[in-house]
Amino acid sequence: MKPEKRQQEVVSLLRALQRELTVEEIATHFGTSTLTVRRDLDSLVKAGFIVRTYGGCIVRSRFDTAYQRQVGRNFNLKQAIGRAAADLVKRGEVILIDDGSTTFHLASNLEMRAPLTVVTNSIAVIPELARFPEIKLEILGGLYNRDTNFLGGSLSERLLEMLYFDAVFVGADAIDDAGRCLVQAPEVARLTQVMLKRATRRFLLADHSKAGSHSHVTYGALGDFDMWITTTGMNPKLLSAYRTMTSIKEVPWSDSGSERHSIAGNEAAHPNAVDEGEGKFGRP
Repeated sequence: MKPEKRQQEVVSLLRALQRELTVEEIATHFGTSTLTVRRDLDSLVKAGFIVRTYGGCIVRSRFDTAYQRQVGRNFNLKQAIGRAAADLVKRGEVILIDDGSTTFHLASNLEMRAPLTVVTNSIAVIPELARFPEIKLEILGGLYNRDTNFLGGSLSERLLEMLYFDAVFVGADAIDDAGRCLVQAPEVARLTQVMLKRATRRFLLADHSKAGSHSHVTYGALGDFDMWITTTGMNPKLLSAYRTMTSIKEVPWSDSGSERHSIAGNEAAHPNAVDEGEGKFGRP
């Protein structure tokens, strides 16, 4: 098959499946080498059709490019956190996942925790969780935010007030020196506060680059969480202070390897860059 034809089919496959594909999956599908696939993906990145992930790619679209950029920033850190967070989910639970780009990686790792019910306001995780037949997926209604691909607003808050969850997983744009958890917008903070009130166990997912940084609006503090799952590399003095506020689980991560660690198009994100609008309506 000619490279141009194969590249067109890669894009078609990504659009059809609506999920990340690894280099190995693409190579197996087309019966070609991983080296050839990497060359194809480089061409597709330059043409603006896809964005690279740590080990594969996802399709670029006019609807989710901004969100993909958030998911891709510090990708390997967030991926490590998502895997560790999935280990804390128990089979049969009903859990709530916010729309953050770090919590996206939790959704990607939930297959082995099924059967499970997941409730979320994130449009982006629908195709991820749709791959797992034993996971029941429920979507919170609300006002659609095109930039970051989530549902929010007063309707989401009212729906949450009628529900209760075994566990909730949320992100943050920043955790300041005093242990306050911050986001970019008041409406995001308000919805996050409601989420935290509706669960038995509460988990914060935020990599170490968020520590000691600042954002606009406080939604809570580390003491509101049962555990903060983060990555190794935090300032030791800051980490020691945070440990007096909540339980902290550090997970290792790697910045080695030939694959790109950012899915932010052609722009590589520095591992210590702070996300601006990670999830929750623009939060981690």
